[in-house]
Amino acid sequence: MLENYLPVLIMMAIAGGIGVLLLGLGALLSPHAPNPEKLSQYECGFEPFESARIKFDVRFYLVAILFIIFDLEVAFLFPWAVILREISWTAFAAMGVFLGLLLVGFIYEWKKGALEWE
Repeated sequence: MLENYLPVLIMMAIAGGIGVLLLGLGALLSPHAPNPEKLSQYECGFEPFESARIKFDVRFYLVAILFIIFDLEVAFLFPWAVILREISWTAFAAMGVFLGLLLVGFIYEWKKGALEWE
């Protein structure tokens, strides 16, 4: 049974070899002329005002996670909406359950105050 995986292993070895070869060629053939201007930190055309290691409010991360969750919801809704007239009632009910669970999660976040910005 393991001989079925041999082509996959060969393909992975070839892909890894090509990746290492291209990285090595890039490092060897690319021009290397560092200067202080190229090595300086860059922030919107200005010198940095403070350290990049400052603490951020957790609400920024919360908003980002909520955006990702609801962005994925839309990614699942587009294909479903395209074939809406051609799907069975089972598929329609499955998408209804999916949307219902997302709605419950959204209401929970709303009640917990995750969407409030002070």
